[in-house]
Amino acid sequence: MYQYNDFDSAFLAERNRQFRAQVERRIDGSLTEDEFRPLRLMNGLYLQLHAYMLRVAIPYGTLSSDQMDTLAVLAEKWDKGYGHFTTRQNIQYNWPKLNDVPDMLDELAKVNMHAIQTSGNTIRNVTADHFSGAAADEVADPRPVAELIRQWSTDHPEFQALPRKFKIAVSGAIENDRAVIKAHDIGLYIVKNDAGEIGYQIVVGGGLGRTPMIGKILKDFVKQEDLLSYLEATVSVWNLLGRRDNKYKARIKITVHEHGIEEIQRRVEERFALIRPTFEGFDVELLKEIEAHFAAPQFRSAPTDAYEAAYNADPLFRSWVDTNLAAHKQDDYAIVTISLKKHGATPGDASAAQMRVMADIARNYAHNELRISHEQNVILPHVHKADLPDIYAALKEAELHTANIGLISDIIACPGMDYCALATARSIPVAEQIASRFDELKIEHDIGHVQIKISGCINACGHHHVGHIGILGLDRAGVENYQITLGGDATATAAVGQRVGPGFAYDEIVPAIERIIEGYLELRDSSEETFIETYRRVGLEAFKGYIYPEKQANAA
Repeated sequence: MYQYNDFDSAFLAERNRQFRAQVERRIDGSLTEDEFRPLRLMNGLYLQLHAYMLRVAIPYGTLSSDQMDTLAVLAEKWDKGYGHFTTRQNIQYNWPKLNDVPDMLDELAKVNMHAIQTSGNTIRNVTADHFSGAAADEVADPRPVAELIRQWSTDHPEFQALPRKFKIAVSGAIENDRAVIKAHDIGLYIVKNDAGEIGYQIVVGGGLGRTPMIGKILKDFVKQEDLLSYLEATVSVWNLLGRRDNKYKARIKITVHEHGIEEIQRRVEERFALIRPTFEGFDVELLKEIEAHFAAPQFRSAPTDAYEAAYNADPLFRSWVDTNLAAHKQDDYAIVTISLKKHGATPGDASAAQMRVMADIARNYAHNELRISHEQNVILPHVHKADLPDIYAALKEAELHTANIGLISDIIACPGMDYCALATARSIPVAEQIASRFDELKIEHDIGHVQIKISGCINACGHHHVGHIGILGLDRAGVENYQITLGGDATATAAVGQRVGPGFAYDEIVPAIERIIEGYLELRDSSEETFIETYRRVGLEAFKGYIYPEKQANAA
């Protein structure tokens, strides 16, 4: 895990000192809200529906136990006892008082954390595969290059006033994309060429929101030593071409669409040729230094008899293992996903007490590492199987043992109208009700893998466009109305879902989802065929009769 050096610490201390002075000037009236707004956004502070909201960066989703403990302190001391983990691998605090925010930032700085560039028209928090460094299927750990990009992009003088926000993600597993690479402004896959050299496939122009688009390949292979100059060329081209006359058209996806990928490729290559000579190799040396911070932990050998006995004897433990664990590159280790989706609870929320439990488990059993996923869950990337029974017992005591990863109650949801000033409908209650309903029916394990994603407005912070079942909440003449899309995909076979038809009222949306699932259970070839596989085989029209049964009855 990357450790701040003297420069990093001094930079952050000075940045926090400046912001403290800005907050004091806002409180005493020396700054108006309009004057203060760009200053607070540069430091991750929003003014939401009911209060300020502080968004803290968790670069590439990686946390130490001490950092998680500090997040608990912030929740307990300056908020309402909980935090909300987001789809950008950040954490949000929804109730801080303005005069407390500088103290929160100083507390974060003690453990090498901050809120810089979690807002504003800049390059946002760089995200990565949440199984990085542990997954059996990755070409290389993407976190070192994500850290390199973080350092390059933080306060980059050319990119502090971009046409709009800009998001970058990195994955080391091109066949099993767990970082939604193709829905980013720039997505990077770590790949090998025919000579066995490590490089990057660059995808550009993805994004969700008002105009969802799947990214296109900008270049199949960029050498490691060319990466930063190629990224700088790409962002520079967009900075010049990007629309500033209309914020809804100010994303790079629109630029790629309007100019065409071939023209963007031409311009980027031209710019790259110009600036590449100015990169004299320091970035390559820095990457090597960074890589040393991400060495694999010292894995241990131990018998797994206790684990196997518990697996055979305890059906609840067995269900959790089967559902929440993934393959690790070490055969006697596992990757554990801790669900923050207890049935009926707010997706992505964790109390201060739960954060401390997760920190302690990581400290005692998981080499002091945790990850935050874009799916709003927490991961223990390196767990010896011998420790799984003890970990499960600790999670159960903290009500963090829900066995539902990848199932219908493992829902992504934005804060919606409960918190967000931009939202046009509620997201959290819909997610809670769907999860509770299918828990009552006791069929989610029979249903199998299906991803529901919910957004409370067109900005799509809940990634609804790439959900197998997407739900978008809108305002229709002062009444909440929920549109459904089917067939979205956030993986290597990324796709934008198709809108099924007219929307549903707030009290109709859960029954509509239930009918979709009933349709799937009838339409699937076998219990082995997943929802998305069935949808791709039968198409949207096969589901419409289930979604709108009254229309089918009238037609008959």
